[in-house]
Amino acid sequence: MLLTLLTLAFLAVTLIDIIRRDDAEVKYLPKLVWIILVILIPLVGGIVWWAIGREYSRTMTVRLPYAAPASAPAEIPARAADGRSTEEQIADLDREIEEWRLREEIAKRKRERGEASDAG
Repeated sequence: MLLTLLTLAFLAVTLIDIIRRDDAEVKYLPKLVWIILVILIPLVGGIVWWAIGREYSRTMTVRLPYAAPASAPAEIPARAADGRSTEEQIADLDREIEEWRLREEIAKRKRERGEASDAG
């Protein structure tokens, strides 16, 4: 009984989210197809909708459920101060790590070449 009620609540929340979304915020399928999918296969369709079907905003914010003090910010931006997203920052760090790894490899090979020429 409880599982049925939870599934119906999940179905209702998912359908409301689909209906309230702008067409530009719906990915992969038209809204009508998403609605039919969620109605025909409530649990699986809803999970797929929340996982891949909806467009999440680039500047996601966290809204606090209580009244925050005046000194505390009401929203926390998902972008760094320089405007880069977390994914962009991680990509930059990955490139920097790879650059340092290549520099270490070059230095190692130069040392090995130097030792080989000294021995020979």
